[in-house]
Amino acid sequence: MSNPHDALYDLRMFLTTDYGCSYLPGRLARNLVADPAVTDQHLYTQLADMGFRRSGEHVYRPHCRGCVACRSLRIPVNRFQPNRSQRRIWARNQDLQTRELGAEFKDEHFDLFARYIMVRHFGGGMDPASPDNYWSFITSRWCPTGLCEFRRDQQLLAVAVVDRLDDGLSAVYTFFDPLEETRGLGTFAILWQIAEARRLGLDWVYLGYWVEHCGKMSYKTRFRPHEIFVAERWGWLAVDGR
Repeated sequence: MSNPHDALYDLRMFLTTDYGCSYLPGRLARNLVADPAVTDQHLYTQLADMGFRRSGEHVYRPHCRGCVACRSLRIPVNRFQPNRSQRRIWARNQDLQTRELGAEFKDEHFDLFARYIMVRHFGGGMDPASPDNYWSFITSRWCPTGLCEFRRDQQLLAVAVVDRLDDGLSAVYTFFDPLEETRGLGTFAILWQIAEARRLGLDWVYLGYWVEHCGKMSYKTRFRPHEIFVAERWGWLAVDGR
């Protein structure tokens, strides 16, 4: 009988060329990328446990020269305790209806994504948004990905793109109506994913990469407790304090 980890041991890795870092100005970045020809949900789960993340068809981990600032962060759903602000955001959005969909392209979703990118991430490399770039970014042929809609009556306010792993959910991306900023929809989407993972009996919600000196990443560490992958020690470091 073959070892379930054989595919991981035999997996080829590729190293990208240097490019401008999106998080720390003046730095160069590069990624270690798993061979997309052999990636599936089970292998992706093993790689996520080693600090990797999916973008489109590719599963990658930063592998920069002389820099380990990007840390994969995950939430142990059964130990998570929302703080006061998160409880307020959860209560504030109880008027929303949620609906889970499969990975199906919808013009309404793309229009919301394009507006979100234009207002919240103008000049960040993802604008102007196009349908092809949007769809190739959030989906892949091999990973079970869901799109969760958050609506007020019939108005679409947010969409959370979520990958299903063997042991958890991975928060790929969330985009929302920039005119509804006071609702805290990004935080609410993560709280919903934590509740959904708990309902499904899963252990983790993976939030992707956190960079200590990047302000737009600071919201991730407000979810406590959480764990940070420390590549130098090849393991996860628990962060429990508030």
